[in-house]
Amino acid sequence: MMHTEESTEQLFASFTKLRVMVIGDVMIDAYIFGKVDRISPEAPVPVVAVEQRQNRPGGAANVALNIKSMGATAILCSVIGNDQKGREFTEILDQHGLPSHGLVHSNSRITTTKFRIIGNKTQMLRVDEEVTEDLNHSEQRALWAQIKNILEQEKIDVVLFQDYNKGVLTKNIISQTIKLARVKGIPVAVDPKKKNFMAYKNVNLFKPNLKELKEGIEATFDARSIPETGKALAFLMEKLQADMVMVTLSEKGVLIGSHGSGKEHTVYHIPAHLRNIADVSGAGDTVISVASLCLALKMGPEDIAGLSNLAGGLVCEEVGVVPIDKNKLASEVLKTLSVKS
Repeated sequence: MMHTEESTEQLFASFTKLRVMVIGDVMIDAYIFGKVDRISPEAPVPVVAVEQRQNRPGGAANVALNIKSMGATAILCSVIGNDQKGREFTEILDQHGLPSHGLVHSNSRITTTKFRIIGNKTQMLRVDEEVTEDLNHSEQRALWAQIKNILEQEKIDVVLFQDYNKGVLTKNIISQTIKLARVKGIPVAVDPKKKNFMAYKNVNLFKPNLKELKEGIEATFDARSIPETGKALAFLMEKLQADMVMVTLSEKGVLIGSHGSGKEHTVYHIPAHLRNIADVSGAGDTVISVASLCLALKMGPEDIAGLSNLAGGLVCEEVGVVPIDKNKLASEVLKTLSVKS
């Protein structure tokens, strides 16, 4: 509970002791930055004169980076290609101090790479190089062996599924992992996508955004209405038998529902904080990263939603996909506490 400066310091110190297993689709976010001052004579397109190149950890790897930025340890479990981009990806993890022993290298898949060309600080083009089919049987067996071994041999405080519909999270991987985590008493958090939306049964925290909630359930509701969205959230919680469901609502903040006494559901709305929004990219990654850490510490739903909502808003003030700054978040929490008192 974050009620005083002392309790806030204790909470942030507790994050450093946590170990998070992140399972999902990883990728390289490749950027080419340059200057545009002419149009090509070959076609009516701008010519970008390259000034800088950057490779960043993307997808579930960005979630792992957010977790590391909070002081915790992130263990990535995923499948990458046995290719040049795969080697580059492991080098990127090394550069950021992220372990790579949970990765499976496949001869039949390529490493997902998203190339973004930025000219005069504006994105001109994105090119995706990827395979989105489900892992084949041998890849699933290899990935499950890695997951099982780490869960049984290492201290894991929370399991986080980060789904981007790229084929790593199959129904078998999902169900086997949840089953073993429950046996071992490890909480499970999920950032879902549409394909396997209803496959995440019996998890502790399920975090869709509003668009994913609308697409994922069979009931219709007025997404502009907080009470209507709350009913849809309660419906989803019942369908998945999830302990908590948290829905991010962009500028309206977040809704979080949890099981109350008996069969009642309690739904809390945490409004967004006023921000100078520069870029919403990666905000969802930050929200689920912080929420999973809070879940591992057995924090209540209001505190989970409040802290992760604060973190998501902070990264929106930065340009591009950037991990959360732990010190900035702690300062923001203290500032919020002083306003309330």
